[in-house]
Amino acid sequence: MIISKEVYDVVVIGGGPAGMMAAGRAGELGAKTALLEKNAGLGRKLLVTGKGRSNLTKAEFNPKTLVKKYGKKGDFLLSPLAALSVQKTIDFFERGGLKTKIERGKRIFPQSGKAADVLNVLIGYLKKSQVEVITDAAVKEIVRDKDKISKIILKSGQEIAAKNYILATGGKSYPGTGSVGEGYQWAKELGHTVNKLRPALVPLRVRETWVKEAQGLSLKNVELTVFQGGKKKGSRFGEMIFTHFGVSGPIVLDLSGLAGELLDLPVGRQSEVKLVLDLKPALNSETLDKRIQADFAKYSNKVFRNSLDDLLPQKMIPIIVKLSGIDSEKKVNEINRAERQGLVKLLKGMEMTVVALLGFATAIVTSGGMHLAEIDAKTMKSKLIGNLFFAGEIIDLHGPSGGYNLQLCWSTGYLSGQSAANVV
Repeated sequence: MIISKEVYDVVVIGGGPAGMMAAGRAGELGAKTALLEKNAGLGRKLLVTGKGRSNLTKAEFNPKTLVKKYGKKGDFLLSPLAALSVQKTIDFFERGGLKTKIERGKRIFPQSGKAADVLNVLIGYLKKSQVEVITDAAVKEIVRDKDKISKIILKSGQEIAAKNYILATGGKSYPGTGSVGEGYQWAKELGHTVNKLRPALVPLRVRETWVKEAQGLSLKNVELTVFQGGKKKGSRFGEMIFTHFGVSGPIVLDLSGLAGELLDLPVGRQSEVKLVLDLKPALNSETLDKRIQADFAKYSNKVFRNSLDDLLPQKMIPIIVKLSGIDSEKKVNEINRAERQGLVKLLKGMEMTVVALLGFATAIVTSGGMHLAEIDAKTMKSKLIGNLFFAGEIIDLHGPSGGYNLQLCWSTGYLSGQSAANVV
């Protein structure tokens, strides 16, 4: 690791998606740029996104519609998206030789299905932009002089100085890739506010033991709703999976941030967080009851446990039979109206009690982070430190699964790199 003695125009800390995009853009605009990465190579976390396939972005081309998916704080992204929109992101990667495809749910992936190909485009961008990439460069300290950063001290003892700095160190999710949250500590030391950190887009641990019997079962076209104190807090329609500890899958991950916030409410406002699973959301209770009656007529000579094959996956049947309270050996033509309606209610509302989020080790992103009020959304510049910019997961903003969080990295990275280069 040899570091130039001269002062850089821009130094980016963090060689993930946001950091690479930021450094590439700054270099493209002519700024003498260095990218510091503590690992031996760039993009370790990028390589595991989308189960190794890298869900690049979401095919939602209206920025105002897109930002709604990031929740109440989503409007912060309007300026970054104006700098690098979804369409411009796709164009950027395709110019780099990466062909893309749109899959179910408007999710955009590389045609090759390989995250490594996404990384290669970014590495090519860094080379073309003449960015000096310095790996094995773990930062020990960021030195502040009044309202500016004067230099960075590496753990090796070497010092590096720049006119502007971009902090793109990621969050705390997937710590095995190097995301351990040190950027938050540096930001605090520089006077910034860091909002409470929680794992997000993460599986949920539930109390009920019957979920273990369903372990490995994937359900499609179901609806999952979060309740607290009897009040509906949010819901998602789509796919989920049962695990030995609870539940996972796209709709669970999307609701996990909300569940975490509800579990964290102050004493006095806390009550149990419930998940209610509707196995048949396309049918109202009356229609489902008629469907069950039709099945019972078809299997009139069978016992209850052998009458649900047309209605449910095999692995779900013994669980539903047990939870229904109906004798498994009872002939279906002997099941009364009250028992049948109880079955309808169960199929439309299987309850699970959330006891915990699984943790940062299995989280896709981090909830919380750099307080957005201290960042200028038009430039990604700190409002407290005159030569500091932010990009990526470190800021207090995240979206659901499906390409939203990488788009946040691309857009904030691009804007921060552009802004840092333009004020040199």
